[in-house]
Amino acid sequence: MEEKISFNNIYMPSKDVVAREVQGEFILVPITSGIGDLEDELFTLNETGRAIWEQLDGKKNLKDIANNLALDYDISIGEIEKDIIGITEELCKRKMLVKVKRD
Repeated sequence: MEEKISFNNIYMPSKDVVAREVQGEFILVPITSGIGDLEDELFTLNETGRAIWEQLDGKKNLKDIANNLALDYDISIGEIEKDIIGITEELCKRKMLVKVKRD
């Protein structure tokens, strides 16, 4: 059973994945087998996904990240929260993100 994503949770990139910019695309690349193999090995992030990824530092909870990005990009908190939940769920399924702490 998968754990529900909460805005109180703190996440960070798995040590088994690296992020690279290649020809203008931001790509997450698994460096061990069994990571990211749900559909294909590589996972490409759009501009919003990259901004979220760069905030997932293992220190800020998802609520803090949402607040930061809503201010930085002048978009509604609801819109960015949907994006954060979506990408966090997907990257956790692919074992590219790990939960650090839950309040």
